[in-house]
Amino acid sequence: MAVEAVTFDFWNTLMSEEVGHQRGRRLDAWAGLLEDAGFAAERSQLEAAFDVTWKRFVESWTANQQFLAAQAAEHALEALGFQVPLDLKADLIDAFAHAGRDAELRLAEGIVDCLETLRDAGLRIGIICDVGFTPSTVLREHLIKQEILPLFDHWSFSDEVGAFKPSPVIFEHALAGLGGPVPERVAHVGDIRRTDIAGALGMGMVAVRYTGISDDDTQPEPEGHHVISHHSQLAGVLGIGL
Repeated sequence: MAVEAVTFDFWNTLMSEEVGHQRGRRLDAWAGLLEDAGFAAERSQLEAAFDVTWKRFVESWTANQQFLAAQAAEHALEALGFQVPLDLKADLIDAFAHAGRDAELRLAEGIVDCLETLRDAGLRIGIICDVGFTPSTVLREHLIKQEILPLFDHWSFSDEVGAFKPSPVIFEHALAGLGGPVPERVAHVGDIRRTDIAGALGMGMVAVRYTGISDDDTQPEPEGHHVISHHSQLAGVLGIGL
């Protein structure tokens, strides 16, 4: 059965960052804001507060409960134990949520050619992204900056849809936005077994696990129908242009 549309995960599928890059930017921003306001915060204190907050996010992510950037910032501030003025709190929340705005994100190798090949073949293309501490508004800015946003027909970000992968809700949102193709005619490309692969398989979609940036070894299953290490392989495994 021919594929009519393809959806892509964002992190470690379309784009990536150096490990800890945005975390470091958040830590630096908070250290500066707190110091300027007269609060003495050791780096180790900030790191511990961020660690606790990341753990809380992972729990929420796994339970399919939204934990947005503002909530995460408040949680980190609570873990830090400082009672700060409202204006400083607002600045800390803003710095936490928008630390990724000027971050250095890299496009996955071969992704532009891959997207253009899919478009030339007449396929519709979408994004299905589980948003962490960087909101979808900032992720879109990076897609615009890299000049690839126009290559997508639709996008489904968890902070806008209100559901994480592998929930069918976010996949259904993507399919509806792509014109309602039957799931069997849609492929989803992503790196994480629990979210991308399990979600796609649960929908009856073609599941493609991408290992070019991160090879998920957190669990042995489920596996995709196809496993690729470079985006140049995608058209071939989907039988596009053959």
